[in-house]
Amino acid sequence: MTTRTAGTPGAAADADRTADRTAERTADRQRAIQQRQERADGQEAALDKPGLEADMARKPRFDAPGYEGSRKLQDRVALITGGDSGIGRAVAVLYAREGADVAIVYLEEHVDAEETKRCVEAEGRRCLLLPGDVKDRRFCEQAVAQTVKAFGRLDILVNNAAFQEHAESIDQLDDDRLDETMRTNVYGYFHMAQAALPHLKRGAAIINTGSVVGLQGSKHLLDYAATKGAIHALTKSLASNLIEQGIRVNAVAPGPVWTPLNPADKPADKIDQFGSNTDFKRAAQPDEISPAYVFLAAPSCAAYITGIVLPITGSVGAI
Repeated sequence: MTTRTAGTPGAAADADRTADRTAERTADRQRAIQQRQERADGQEAALDKPGLEADMARKPRFDAPGYEGSRKLQDRVALITGGDSGIGRAVAVLYAREGADVAIVYLEEHVDAEETKRCVEAEGRRCLLLPGDVKDRRFCEQAVAQTVKAFGRLDILVNNAAFQEHAESIDQLDDDRLDETMRTNVYGYFHMAQAALPHLKRGAAIINTGSVVGLQGSKHLLDYAATKGAIHALTKSLASNLIEQGIRVNAVAPGPVWTPLNPADKPADKIDQFGSNTDFKRAAQPDEISPAYVFLAAPSCAAYITGIVLPITGSVGAI
């Protein structure tokens, strides 16, 4: 595992151990929430939370074999939360292909994170792995500090980490579940933006991962949909707040995407139906979403774009 903390060696080791313990407790809490829902449903999800891509029988496609880099992000530095798998991994690979060094924040999915690191380095760029919990403000500050110490700058922040667990009714949403969803999906985005902002210069970009459920709602993802709506509002508000500093803030709102998030929230007999309600009649692959993150990060593509929520939903008329 590749991770370093700014400061004295003793303080660095203490901070790393604290981040690891916090992440392990969070993963245990997420599994406990999942197990309570499974008991209520009478069936188990296909994956245990937080969900390992390495454990998926049908692997998500993340490597975008038809995508050729053209130095759009040459020598820039990106920090991606939830970057170990799914959309985050696909974005990390394309950012590296476009010439960026990448820091990956993830919870405790070390096997997935090491694979993402291997793929980034195969593109000829450096990768820093930062395990921890984005609900923890201090960890977010340390993650940014480590990134700047390792790479000398920070140009792009991708807020992508998320927690999702379905519920059949609002009565099933106890405070423990609400706290985990809200604090991961909303507080985490605030914490990372606040930590990154002192290091972002004119021309930098913040890209948030929203969702189609933040645009349309979802009857069984009440808390998750609420957080995604909040992320869309945050994106537009922060874009207005930072425009005079020359920092662009945008969001991508994907529809159903084949990532560990979904089999960790669905029983095996429902996985084949995932995405069938889109006009394309299937879920997207992560590498069908990741080019949008390149577009929004690259000044050569999106220098005049800020405050948008870009829907990539697989259906006509998402908004």
